[in-house]
Amino acid sequence: MATLFIVLGLFFAGGVWSFWKQKLPKGVVLVLGIASAMCLATGVMRL
Repeated sequence: MATLFIVLGLFFAGGVWSFWKQKLPKGVVLVLGIASAMCLATGVMRL
């Protein structure tokens, strides 16, 4: 389960990078960044 959260967090981080380069609204990028950080933190803590 920890691996799933880490992979999901990295997927969201890639989305943040992609959305930032496409100049999407900062609110969308911020929410996706928070989701990425939460998934990565959850995955690391479950290890």
